[in-house]
Amino acid sequence: MKNLMEYKGYLGSVDYNDEDKIFYGRVEYIRSLISYEGHDVESLRNSFQEAVDDYLELVRNQNIEPEQSFKGSFKIRTGSNLHRRAVIVAKQKGINLNKLVNEALEEYLKNYV
Repeated sequence: MKNLMEYKGYLGSVDYNDEDKIFYGRVEYIRSLISYEGHDVESLRNSFQEAVDDYLELVRNQNIEPEQSFKGSFKIRTGSNLHRRAVIVAKQKGINLNKLVNEALEEYLKNYV
């Protein structure tokens, strides 16, 4: 994954500020703001991992469920024509719309991720 680190299922961005000569980032795809920084790749990675560990400890101490980056569902807006076509194809294949969309995404993404 380009410009992303992964730790315990969380993805963190990698950015660089040339003026301050510092790497920085934040945990992506959750609402909580969890940021970190470092002066080199190793210190950035360590800071990211510490930030995730601190977040998980904080929510555990507060008896709160930690946010998950990807819950497995999302809303899409297709427009009525594409929606109609997808429902018709799903019906013809004898599957539901959810399965059709999953199959289409799998096929589309197989060469990327």
